[in-house]
Amino acid sequence: MSNEKWLLKNRKVDLKAMSEKYKISQLLCKLMVNRDITDDNIINSYINPVYENLHSHKTMKDVTVAVDIIKRKIQENKKIRIIGDYDVDGIISVFILYTALKKCGANVDYEIPDRIKDGYGINENIVKVAYDEGVDTIITCDNGISAIDQIQYAKDLGLIVIVTDHHDIPFIEEDGVRRFISSQADAIINPKQIECEYEFKSICGAGVAFKLMEALYEELGMDKKESYKLIEFVAIATVCDVVDLIDENRIFVKNGLSMLNNTENIGVKALKKASGLEDKEITAYHLGFVIGPCLNASGRLDSAKKGLELLLIEDDEEAKKLAQEIVDLNEARKNMTKEGVDRAINIIDSTEINNDNILVVYIPDIHESLAGIVAGRVKEKYNKPTIILTKSEEGVKGSARSIEEYNMFEGLLACKELLDKFGGHPMAAGLSLQEDKIDELRKELNNKCELTDEDLTKKIMIDASLPLEYLNTNLIKELDVLEPFGKGNAKPVFGVRDTKVTKAMLLGKDKNVLKLKLLTNNNLTIDAMIFNDLENFESKVIEKYGNEGLENLYNKSNNNISMDFTFYPSINEWNGNENIQIIVNGIR
Repeated sequence: MSNEKWLLKNRKVDLKAMSEKYKISQLLCKLMVNRDITDDNIINSYINPVYENLHSHKTMKDVTVAVDIIKRKIQENKKIRIIGDYDVDGIISVFILYTALKKCGANVDYEIPDRIKDGYGINENIVKVAYDEGVDTIITCDNGISAIDQIQYAKDLGLIVIVTDHHDIPFIEEDGVRRFISSQADAIINPKQIECEYEFKSICGAGVAFKLMEALYEELGMDKKESYKLIEFVAIATVCDVVDLIDENRIFVKNGLSMLNNTENIGVKALKKASGLEDKEITAYHLGFVIGPCLNASGRLDSAKKGLELLLIEDDEEAKKLAQEIVDLNEARKNMTKEGVDRAINIIDSTEINNDNILVVYIPDIHESLAGIVAGRVKEKYNKPTIILTKSEEGVKGSARSIEEYNMFEGLLACKELLDKFGGHPMAAGLSLQEDKIDELRKELNNKCELTDEDLTKKIMIDASLPLEYLNTNLIKELDVLEPFGKGNAKPVFGVRDTKVTKAMLLGKDKNVLKLKLLTNNNLTIDAMIFNDLENFESKVIEKYGNEGLENLYNKSNNNISMDFTFYPSINEWNGNENIQIIVNGIR
């Protein structure tokens, strides 16, 4: 477990004036300011995430051009092929385009590359097959912005190409000056283009696909409400692609969740049932940690087309079988991930790698599609930038995950002579190299990095100090306004100091859930639940009060142990009764 530093956010703002202006509590205002939600328009869409606050597709570059092309191709019955990506955003993007185009009468099919055989995005082989099969127009989704050569090849064959994407625009940097480059596609729809006037730049690939179909529906005189039926699927992709849950994304997810809880999609219903969510209210958590990973697992361990087929399926029995198959794939993926994480930890803890500030771990037989997930888990454990490498056909492939204090892309750039290929962002990257270069890469990255002990100390940012006696049902229900939580709108973290713990109880058949009795400053008792930090809690108690203190806590009811907690409040409903409790996420 890495060292932690608890820091209280303290942004200077007139909370009273803000509260009066937006008719919300000062606490909500403080939480929004802590998330940099300060712009009037963003605040408005945050408080009122309604369809009327969606941005107009008319300001998105090349949407009108693309709609004109698609409309003409539908009229001429020309063959259109959608080319997506193998992750959740890619699968959903294909689903949105395919479903909507079919509804508009298009002659359309799709292709999703194989993660291992094809790699990411459109390639020349996929283009050649499309040409050979009489395709007239290719529409990419969640890819294509960087496919300069591949799109040129398609144009040379006489194909029409429409790119829909949301990734960063590729560039060439000379003497510190960046020159952005673009392909010869007939239309390029990506809000991140400098020339694009679309107000919100952070929608996912499925969001871009939706905006295009929204524009097409309008052009064909279809009811706007028809396009809104696609938003439940945009919500899945938005959460799973980890884009900021503010502005338009918040509108997608907030409304999409409501739709998903009453979905008519046969595949989604089957997946909810197979994954144990049939009778539960679907939240952003379920999208990010249950439904999304299931769809992703099809692309990681089998074919992403299975996930897409499930969304398109119209037979209940077939949906049931396929959903179970996908859930089973995800279970296999989880087991393989756990095994990979355990092996990585064992290697780190038993070798000199443990002393490194940047962890480079080679596990030859780990499935290459899981390297990124394993790297993320290891990074979380040690709070260090982490690269997990695995053997591939052409040498070694890897995925990197970083911390805020270290730019992974620049780190790899400084060692580019050791790499065959690399690409990515400050927080995540992919790379390939030869096996005999692994140790050299590890040493070079560590020699060149300037990370300090302070950088490697995990920072726990606390939104507000919140004494337990201030908690009430109204406050907790007011916090629901902030949902859904995710990137850019993190779940609030509250802190409380010197809290008296009077009793501890182990719950669950595996005794892995801890329930504490806490005493508030006005001598009322409140329950605290600890779900995943049991060992840490016990070690903290022993450190401060000894083994006897821990034994007394479990065996006696009137203890006087004092601890600091970070938490989130909730209402526990049991047998028709409501009780306030806190969910503990940090102990000190």
